Amino acid sequence: MIKFLFRIAVSMMLAGVALSGVAQAQSKNTLTLGMTLEPPHLDPTAGAAAAIDAVVYANVFEGLTRIDETGAVQPQLAREWSVSGDGLVYTFKLRAKPRFHDGAALEASDVVFSLDRARGPDSVNAQKPLFAAIDAVEAVDPQTVRITLSRPEGLLLFNLGWGDAVIVSPATADTNKSKPIGSGPFKFDQWVKGDRIELSAVDGGAALQKVTFKIIPDPSAQVAALKAGDIDAVPQLNAPEAVLAFQADPNFEVAIGSTEGETILSINNTKPPLDDVRVRRAIAHAIDRKAVVDGTMFGFGTPIGSHFAPHHPAYVDLTATYPHDPAKARALLKEAGAENLKLTLKLPPPTYARRGGEIVAAQLKAVGIEAEIIPVEWAQWLEQVFRGGDFDLTIVSHSEPQDIGIYARDKYYFNYDSAKFKSVFADLTKSSDPAKRAELMGMAQRILAEDAVNGFMFQLAKLGVWRKELKGMWRNSPVQANDVTGVRWE
Repeated sequence: MIKFLFRIAVSMMLAGVALSGVAQAQSKNTLTLGMTLEPPHLDPTAGAAAAIDAVVYANVFEGLTRIDETGAVQPQLAREWSVSGDGLVYTFKLRAKPRFHDGAALEASDVVFSLDRARGPDSVNAQKPLFAAIDAVEAVDPQTVRITLSRPEGLLLFNLGWGDAVIVSPATADTNKSKPIGSGPFKFDQWVKGDRIELSAVDGGAALQKVTFKIIPDPSAQVAALKAGDIDAVPQLNAPEAVLAFQADPNFEVAIGSTEGETILSINNTKPPLDDVRVRRAIAHAIDRKAVVDGTMFGFGTPIGSHFAPHHPAYVDLTATYPHDPAKARALLKEAGAENLKLTLKLPPPTYARRGGEIVAAQLKAVGIEAEIIPVEWAQWLEQVFRGGDFDLTIVSHSEPQDIGIYARDKYYFNYDSAKFKSVFADLTKSSDPAKRAELMGMAQRILAEDAVNGFMFQLAKLGVWRKELKGMWRNSPVQANDVTGVRWE
């Protein structure tokens, strides 16, 4: 499989991929982006799919804060804030006269509604734990919001910058899935299912007046659309084999950056015999991370040994915990009485999953595990795997920022339950001291590796390709976003 994919890349390069004749952009105030996955809906406060934020984060919806390309917290709806000495009270001042796209004024009461809705008992927010430390949200006056915590939360400002924490209107919250109404610089125009989502600028003088997100799941179709000038950019190219050819073409810029996407072989930890740590460790030893990265992403990706991004200062390299060792894997399976194991491997559409699944299945077969590959569409994956827990193995990239906390959640889809991990994470949420937090993050990473919760494979690289004249595109993805608020043509 690896050799086959390599031959594809070489043949594309030798053929020249004829990129130099690409058409020029039709307009300097419009932008068309190619996307691999179509979002299930457009409400970031009611879904876990990264494709939702990829369209609406910062563009349509805004939070009190926002995360910029470097991962730093910036003001957004809140122009400034103050924090009490004990770290329990945050006071936010809203920027002057923000409005929703339907013309309604956005005031402190909307912030109260949004955060209470996100953390309330009936919340359907996929990241409800982000708001666990909030005890009360109050409107001091129309432009001032006070948030009182039950305990210190060192990441509150960062958490409020997630797409799951955007501010919505009580009048339109129930219809945001199909007709999103936010306060951002772009408003929603239309969604042609299976084809495209269109936004337009609120400000008639903005650099971009129209932005179209074109849904192109097929890797070769993404390459063809870029070559033909049908799209201007693909923030995350689904055809890593084409990167070298685009790098050689003067009409394009290729940005190889970092993401928060821990790409893992997820394991259903409560399903026998996968509930036996020896079986999970055998799976970890069966995986050849380098072969997966080379064969799936043509070398674009960083091997990982736990659920943590290598670019983070608190990262601990644990890849040596489970070196590729088929003999050790077979011995562990025999010890666990799980020889000749038959499992299912459900694969969503992205390249890293479909191609990676074929490679991983071959590696598992080499140690005596028969993995039946079951391709599923993204909506099926969300329903069957993420919500339904109906799977043995799956491959997915977790692109939420600093999301090691998902392992402390009850009944999260891979069903990990460790009192030891939960205790460490509870201490982490209470600490604001950088050195202590780094120590606790290291402990958390080691626990996950020791328990072989999942098959930790690689950190997904961001493979952005866009026309040379396009400026302001994000080179890195600290959050699940295609933030085009600073994009322009030159």
